[in-house]
Amino acid sequence: MKALSTQHNPVRKAEDLDAALAALGSGTLGARLARDAADVDAAQALRYRVFYDEMRAVPDAEMAKARRDIDPFDAACEHLLVFDTDRGSGPDSIVATYRLLRGSSAREHGRFYTSGEYDISPLTGYEGEVLELGRSCVDAQYRGRPTMQLLWGAIAQFVFYHDISLMFGCASLHGVDPEALAVPLSYLHHFHLAPEELRPRALPDLYVGMDFVPASEINQKRALAALPPLVKGYLRLGGFVGEGAVVDHQFNTTDVCVVVKTDQVNDKYYRHYGRDTPEDWARKNDAVGHVSERGAESK
Repeated sequence: MKALSTQHNPVRKAEDLDAALAALGSGTLGARLARDAADVDAAQALRYRVFYDEMRAVPDAEMAKARRDIDPFDAACEHLLVFDTDRGSGPDSIVATYRLLRGSSAREHGRFYTSGEYDISPLTGYEGEVLELGRSCVDAQYRGRPTMQLLWGAIAQFVFYHDISLMFGCASLHGVDPEALAVPLSYLHHFHLAPEELRPRALPDLYVGMDFVPASEINQKRALAALPPLVKGYLRLGGFVGEGAVVDHQFNTTDVCVVVKTDQVNDKYYRHYGRDTPEDWARKNDAVGHVSERGAESK
C-alpha cells in the first residue's frame, strides 16, 4: 500500500486541508495556501527579494518595475505560504513560499514549468496524480529548521490530501559554471540518478553533462555536504535526479531535475515534519466527523 494513500480517508474537503496545515503551526509561524490575489502578490514580492535582490537573477523590465517575480504559471499554481504573526497579517508576514502545480492543473494550463528545461514524458505518464514543486524561497531571517520543517510538513499534508503519487521539479545550484560545480553534479549523477523508467532528460539544446568526475574519485560525504539544503532535503526523501543539468542564466543557477516517489516518503518523515501520519489524520477525522472551525480559522 502506498505510504500516502487516501483510500481510508473518504472525507477530503478543503477545510480538512486548511485544518491540517493550521495544525502544523508552531510559535508565531504558520502555514496555509494562498487565498486570493493579494496572497499571490505577497509570494511574488518575496520571490523577487530572494531571487533578484539577493541571488542576482536578472529581471525583465516588467518585473523590475513591479518588483515581483511573475510568470504565466502563477495563475495555474497553488501557492504554499509560511507566515509569521509577529509581522502582522499583511504581505510582510509572508516569510516563505513554495509553488505547487498538480498534473490536472498543468493539463488545463498546457504544460509544466519543468518541461521548458527537461523532457518529462516519463513523469507525466506515471500512474496517479503528479505534483511539480517550484519557486521555493525563504526570507533570509527565517532560514532555519523551524521554517523548513513547516514547509515540508505542509507539503506532506498537501500530498496526502491530493493523493499525489510522484513529485518533481527543477532544483538549483548557485552559479552558471557547471565545471565549478563538478563535484556535486558528478555526485548526483553517479549516486542518485533516477531509474530509466522515471528519468527526465535535459532538452538537447540545453543539456550539460554531469559526469565530470569519476565515481571512484568522489568523497560522497563531502559532496553531499556541498549540495544546497533543498537538494539534500529531496535526497533524504529518497529522491533521484534526471540526466543532464541545465544552466539558467536568468536565475544565475545550474538546475537539476529532482524526482521523488511518494511511496518513498515513510511514516518517519510524517512524524518528523508533519506530526501526523496519514493513518493518524484519518483516525482523527473518523473520530470527530469534521475538523473544528477553530482549526480552520487559525492564521
